[in-house]
Amino acid sequence: MASKVVIPENYEAKLSLRETQHAIKHVKDTFQQALSFALTLDRVSAPLIVKSGSGINDDLNGVERKVEFSIKEIDTNAEVVQSLAKWKRMALHRYGYQPGEGIYTDMEAIRRDDNVDNIHSIFVDQWDWEKVITADQRNVEFLKDTVRAIVKAIVYTKRQTSLRYPEIKNKINEDVFFITSQELLDMYPDLDTKAREREIVKKYGTVFIMQIGAPLSNGEPHDGRAPDYDDWALNGDIMIWNEVLQDAFEVSSMGIRVDATSLTSQLKAKDAEDRLQYAYHKGIIDGTLPLTIGGGIGQSRLCMLLLEKAHIGEVQSSIWPEEMYKMFADKGITLL
Repeated sequence: MASKVVIPENYEAKLSLRETQHAIKHVKDTFQQALSFALTLDRVSAPLIVKSGSGINDDLNGVERKVEFSIKEIDTNAEVVQSLAKWKRMALHRYGYQPGEGIYTDMEAIRRDDNVDNIHSIFVDQWDWEKVITADQRNVEFLKDTVRAIVKAIVYTKRQTSLRYPEIKNKINEDVFFITSQELLDMYPDLDTKAREREIVKKYGTVFIMQIGAPLSNGEPHDGRAPDYDDWALNGDIMIWNEVLQDAFEVSSMGIRVDATSLTSQLKAKDAEDRLQYAYHKGIIDGTLPLTIGGGIGQSRLCMLLLEKAHIGEVQSSIWPEEMYKMFADKGITLL
């Protein structure tokens, strides 16, 4: 296996396979209702595929290969989505949503170039959400308030899950510690990105690392971000300490989305100004598309965290290297 996979010492799943299936539904039902209430979101349907060359698909870090195929009845190729960051903003405009209103959807994607390990799979499932905001809400305090609302929904879901399954005992800190990626680098200058995340999340339990995408003082960004959906000055990752894995655990990447100014500067920084030809990008420049905040919250990630599982394959069906199946089977752990 190319990726690092660990089985925590003395790990034993707290729920049976059948109990786990029931618990997954409980977590998903409970959380999406709590999220919808907290952020005033409607559930909508979303695409699994989009037209190739439309500019709608998420380019992630710009190097990942999309799953692409031809269509018999239509003279075009299609791509399986990698996320719905752009589609959601266009949907809000198309459906006529106003400031303070938003949408969420069940997003399923295939990321063929992702490494697979304890927390990564080539199959991605998220609650993708997006909400219309006003120009005066494009600030750090509004971003922080939104993060706090999401974390409260996670903590509420954890509490309800523990009531139903008393063997699920771990706690999640509801008090979010906010820090910029540059401040984090200044705090731990001799550590790499993942080690810095581990140290800060171990210390505070629940952390929102802000301002991801632009180069830091060491010349490198904290992590990769596409230049055309998050505003790199107003985004971040929600990370929670995972007691089972004893590591920082990302559950959400989110942020206030680009306006015309930040889109132009970020495309220039990434030498990607050719994207301005697409309808999505034109809609931001000319003000047709609304100002928004949004993100993705991993469904299997959240189930894994709340049900205290050691591998994402315990809560989702996917494909894993044969040696990974064997490694876990030898420990009595079943990957779905």
